[in-house]
Amino acid sequence: MIRRTFLFLTFIIALVACSDNDSFTTSPNALLTFSKDSLKMDTVFSTVGSRTYDFWVYNFSSDGIRVQSVRLKQGNQTGFRANVDGFYLDNSYGSVVTDLEIRKNDSIRVFVELTPPENGQTDPQVIEDQLVFKLESGVEQVVNLRAFSWDAIEMRDVVISSDSIIESQRPIVVYGGIKVDSAVTLTIKNTTLYFHDGKGIDVYGRLLTDSVVMRGDRLDHMFDYLPYDRVSGQWGSDGGILIHKQSTGNVLKNTEIRNAGRYGVRCDSAAFDDKVLRLNMERCVIHNCKGIGLVSFNANIRLHDCQFSNTQGDCVSIIGGFADMKHCTLAQFYPFVGGRGAALRFSNLMPLYGLVCDSSIVTGYDEDVVMGMAPDTLNAFDYLFSNTLLRTPKGEKIDSLRFVNMIWETPKDSVQGKQHFKLIDETNLKYDFHLDSISTAQGLGCYY
Repeated sequence: MIRRTFLFLTFIIALVACSDNDSFTTSPNALLTFSKDSLKMDTVFSTVGSRTYDFWVYNFSSDGIRVQSVRLKQGNQTGFRANVDGFYLDNSYGSVVTDLEIRKNDSIRVFVELTPPENGQTDPQVIEDQLVFKLESGVEQVVNLRAFSWDAIEMRDVVISSDSIIESQRPIVVYGGIKVDSAVTLTIKNTTLYFHDGKGIDVYGRLLTDSVVMRGDRLDHMFDYLPYDRVSGQWGSDGGILIHKQSTGNVLKNTEIRNAGRYGVRCDSAAFDDKVLRLNMERCVIHNCKGIGLVSFNANIRLHDCQFSNTQGDCVSIIGGFADMKHCTLAQFYPFVGGRGAALRFSNLMPLYGLVCDSSIVTGYDEDVVMGMAPDTLNAFDYLFSNTLLRTPKGEKIDSLRFVNMIWETPKDSVQGKQHFKLIDETNLKYDFHLDSISTAQGLGCYY
């Protein structure tokens, strides 16, 4: 027992001796190595906190190095915040931490965030600072911090209770969604709305848009090559634009809805009236939804010169009612999962008084991207396709009154699917659905 105790004490003393023998140098030639000499952040909205960035600080020298201080060169003036090896550079203490030790072949980690102040400018403005590491030797080493700060208008839980116009050169960040009350018209034009998850726009009255982009509010990157703006489901987990049953006369022009969640646009069921147009979309894009791009229930809608692309659910789903679709591109190249929806689905779960699809392109990855279903034999099921490219099996018996002057696309065609378009980059998730010069669909779709 005594022998074991002696051996244990000897081991402890040896450890202490080794620790005491660790040497620290004050040589100006002993320097730290940084995993990043410059920390470049993505664009950040003013007054909104960034995500957390990090880098490592290594000591590859043969001796330990004492860091006399680490400070933000401009103190608390730029909005940068840092945590160095677990020590927060508190603004109330001069944004500095002192007396750090980095032993030989050891490292520490630094975390940096930014909440920039407003800058009063319309365009993004560069914002810079430096983390200054002052060594015991007197040598100073710096890591440059750089980002862009963009002043934005913040809107929270907005309720539109009287006729209103939203128009802004500055970006608008929306928290909690926008509700348009009954008998009220909201006009949105020349504006980009950045939605922060949750709800999009609930329309009980009427919505008019022109030259509008609706997207998520994350300006940073998931990976170096992939900005969040190319990732589906960034906002609208409860839905993008929801047109409630009492809402009519909605007009969307030159409007892009991208990376939404549950759906891009949903037109809810109401008593059908062929004289009342509930939704009119012209030169619009719905792209990269995590749900359905456009879904219409028993509504009278018009879709002209529109692009519906890359949705986890159907690009367009028409469930009863009437839909006038002309010069549209429906491209189902959703890249993230198998079992994606159709490019076009239509059914008579409610009476389908008419689906008229003219001069359009309906294609995608799968061999059949067009799903027409008539589960209710008592309901109307009327449709007409003309001058259109369809990626669906032709079948032996085609009703020539329902399919006029068609291009039937198959996987065996020399030009088919994504080959029609200028850019389908599945790696970087970049897409351009303008027609390539080799496409057999010239004159069709929304970019004719």
